[in-house]
This record gives sequence, structure tokens and C-alpha cells, in this order.
Amino acid sequence: MAATGVAPNNIGFDFSNYARNEFLGARLGAQAKTTSTGTTIVGLKYGGGDSGDEEGICLGADTRATGGPIVADKNCEKIHYLTPHIRCCGAGTAADTEYVTNLISSNLELHSLSQGRQVRVVTAMTMLKQYLYRYQGHVGAYLVVGGVDSTGPQLFTVHAHGSTDKLPYVTMGSGSLAAMAVFESAYKEHLTKAEAIALVARAIRAGVFNDLGSGSNVDVSVITKAGTETLRNYETPNERGIKSRDYKFRRGTTAWLKENVRDLVVSEEVKVTMGAGKAQQGTTDRPVAVGAGPGGEEGMDLDA
Repeated sequence: MAATGVAPNNIGFDFSNYARNEFLGARLGAQAKTTSTGTTIVGLKYGGGDSGDEEGICLGADTRATGGPIVADKNCEKIHYLTPHIRCCGAGTAADTEYVTNLISSNLELHSLSQGRQVRVVTAMTMLKQYLYRYQGHVGAYLVVGGVDSTGPQLFTVHAHGSTDKLPYVTMGSGSLAAMAVFESAYKEHLTKAEAIALVARAIRAGVFNDLGSGSNVDVSVITKAGTETLRNYETPNERGIKSRDYKFRRGTTAWLKENVRDLVVSEEVKVTMGAGKAQQGTTDRPVAVGAGPGGEEGMDLDA
């Protein structure tokens, strides 16, 4: 008799990872921790065709640096210099992205001097992936490399383990899903320069507002054969508001259901109490100065 049951391809939920994690947790004594890159970085190709603009690469990044739940830097720069015509956006461990890009930038300059010509974007990508592959992901640098060389605009992603992709538009970081949703809904070939900048800024804003690891401002870098234009703090969607100490509301701001006006009679009674002076005798009143005298004693007689 054939066994009955649900076919494996019709299972609605797959708990194999849960069972694996429980097994590893029991063996290791603790559950494995996930690592967040905590950034939104993007890039796309634009221009050419009927756009009327020169072909180029547009890169974008947010400016928030975090250490766990703490915002360590609100305006850090994540678009790193490699060569005059190549830039690299970095996500992951801030120190790793900073020093890896500095190292490869130096190597690219030496390579250019050795060969006597401008280095290609694929050369920068190859140096980065070969360096990161040696460390098997322990150097936490997730990169978007873009630039323009003799072969035209080139755009790559480089993962910390050394894998790479070549695509017309890319996103990386913990806010990459929100940014990719924007690209997939609005990207088209032969964008104009203005459209490319606006789309990149919109993608970064999506990461900023949908990912806790991304935030603060939007940086944009535009690369063409003519040169590189960096738009630092192109947008500041998270400006901190200044609290007002004096709130003034227009008349009629708060609605009411009914109004009841009553006349109030105010009765005031003033009682004057004289301060204590020297021992008073009989019913004679003496004027007494209010406050401390030269010796610091309160209630000094004016006649003394």
C-alpha cells in the first residue's frame, strides 16, 4: 500500500534550518549570532542611447555608522576613492572597508605607474576579490565598485568571501532589499543623468527609512569619462528638529463642544505681619528693616 502524505514540494513551511540551529546550539552551548552590514549602498549605469547624456556610473550611500544599537557616526563617508575614475562604496565593518580600499587604491596607483596607462575597473575588482577571498569572509568588506574606463562604464559588487557580480544596477548592505525594490520598479536603460541621481537618492532613502542600520544623509557620486563629481550630503532627509520652548497655537486649533462663561467675584484680604525685632515692650511698634543687616542678622532695628 502506498504511503499517504503531503508531497515534499507542497510543504508550506520548511523547518530544516530551525532543526539545524537547535542541533548546533546544543553542541556549541550557544546560538549563532547573525551579523548585519548596517548600510545601504547602491549603484547603476546611465546615459547613452537616446538619453542625450554621456554614459556613466552613479553611486549612492547613506552616512550612518553603527556599533550594535549605538549610532557611532551620523555623517561618515562610505564612498571611497580608488582612482580618479573609480569609486568604491563600502558596507560591513567600517575599519575593514576603509583600510581595504586604501590598500587597493595604493596598489592600483603602483599598477598604473608600472603599466604606464590608466587602470581598468575590472582590475580594481579583481584585486579586491582576490584579497578578500584569502580571508574567507573574516574581513567584513562588502563593496560596490563602479567606474568608467576605455571599455565604458563598469559596475560590480564584491562580497566579503570574494564572489562578484556584474550588473546594470546593484544594491548591498542591510538596507539593500528596500533599495532593490525601488530599482526594480523604476530602473530603465539609458536614464539621463538627472534621472539617475534622483533614482539613486530615492533608493538610498528607501534604505534609510526601512532599515535601522542605515540613516542620516544621502551621498551621491557621478562618474564619467570627463571626471568624477561627488555630491556630499546631496539630501538630508533626517534633519533633527529644534524643540521650541514657546508653543503658540492659533485660535480655533482645539475644537470644543460647548461654551460656559461665568462671572467670578474675587475677594482679596491683605494681612501685614511685622518682622521680629528686639524685645518689644508694651504696645509700641517700631519700624523694622526687612532683610539682613551689616552683621548678617535679620530684623535689625532702625533705631539701633
